[in-house]
Amino acid sequence: MIWEQFIYFAITAVLLWAVGAWAAWRNKTALTYISTVIGLAVFFSFILMMWISLEHPPLRTMGETRLWYSFFLPLAGIIVYSRWKYKWILSFSTVLALVFICVNIFKPEIHSKTLMPALQSPWFAPHVIVYMFAYAVLGASTVMALYLLFIKKNRVSDEEYEITDNLVYVGLAFMTIGMLFGALWAKEAWGHYWSWDPKETWAAITWFSYLVYIHYRQLPKQKPRLAFWMLILSFVLLQMCWWGINYLPSAQGTSVHTYN
Repeated sequence: MIWEQFIYFAITAVLLWAVGAWAAWRNKTALTYISTVIGLAVFFSFILMMWISLEHPPLRTMGETRLWYSFFLPLAGIIVYSRWKYKWILSFSTVLALVFICVNIFKPEIHSKTLMPALQSPWFAPHVIVYMFAYAVLGASTVMALYLLFIKKNRVSDEEYEITDNLVYVGLAFMTIGMLFGALWAKEAWGHYWSWDPKETWAAITWFSYLVYIHYRQLPKQKPRLAFWMLILSFVLLQMCWWGINYLPSAQGTSVHTYN
């Protein structure tokens, strides 16, 4: 699979997701599901063909992880829509996916069949894939926080708080699983489960930030608006963990997790 073909799959998928988002606003439930699912199938077909072409899961470079994130965003959107019938969530997930797709189109990464020995572990693929899904769900919770903080403001219902909390619960659960997979991968690749590598340190910071949010929401006199700001801050930390770490001086030439 040649990377230059990505644009054709991406445009087709985004158009299908856009139709699904439009159908959601028009209360055309069947069309929403059909269009969104077909778009996901089209996008995943490129991932699958690229997987076959590279002879390993496309997870090595930052561009490849953005590929999975672009796929999981609409998937998280349709899950939220299916559960709570939020019409706007598919529009937001489509726009966010389009942003990451455009980054991949205008700043393509080098996609090589060569994998360093550490990346040949069977734990590597599930670790990254689970993490990307967690990032997508937590991204949806951030969208909810922004929506409730700046649009709904003082008209937030208990159900909307519950939706936001549930997204964080799911996202943190998958993040925890991803960290466990990562520990098993690290043990096999480098001989230890955790080494406080810069990437691992920021992963721990991100994990604890979402855990703090969950505990804060259980307090009897907590302030919901402060909780939303905590979610936004947590997502900023998540971005630092995902790609911002690559630009830190402490990670240059020392971190085994930086993408090349």
